[in-house]
Amino acid sequence: MSIKSDQWIRRMCLEHAMIDPFVEGQVRPGTISYGVSSYGYDMRVAPEFKIFTNALSAVVDPKAFDERSFVELTSDVCIVPPNSFALARSIEYFRIPRNVLTICVGKSTYARCGIITNVTPFEPEWEGHVTLEISNTTPLPAKVYANEGICQVLFFEADDDDICQTSYADKKGKYQAQRGVTLPKLSSNKEG
Repeated sequence: MSIKSDQWIRRMCLEHAMIDPFVEGQVRPGTISYGVSSYGYDMRVAPEFKIFTNALSAVVDPKAFDERSFVELTSDVCIVPPNSFALARSIEYFRIPRNVLTICVGKSTYARCGIITNVTPFEPEWEGHVTLEISNTTPLPAKVYANEGICQVLFFEADDDDICQTSYADKKGKYQAQRGVTLPKLSSNKEG
């Protein structure tokens, strides 16, 4: 398995629509950068947020998620309260090839402000908008800017003789082809 460069990412996006919309270069001036980087792709956060709140005394339960746990916001800026959490989604829609796995890491601009972005790996043949988990680890309110970079996706390609036997699509994963900010859910099948 090897990490893939900007040339590979451009080729996969142009030939196979792996990322849509795709920004071929790196957009930087006056913005938190996004687009292709040397060995990855800096994805953007869409202006749709779900900010966790304790106003209605809901309990966060991944098996029975209570939508009273958050307030919804559509805005170019999201203020994440101190020591709090928000869900968002990527602008980009990803289509991961069968021989590829990704890992996402937060952008240093946000990390240096105490904002941590968590994203689980994109498994082989997963597709969808990425649900982003954004944590404000500081005792102060923190700004997140929509339509700008939020985290970097690193792509790893399997050797030709080492492609996975069962992809995310094969097992009919519960988050396949997700659109928008997707809340936690239990699988309705035995494998996903």
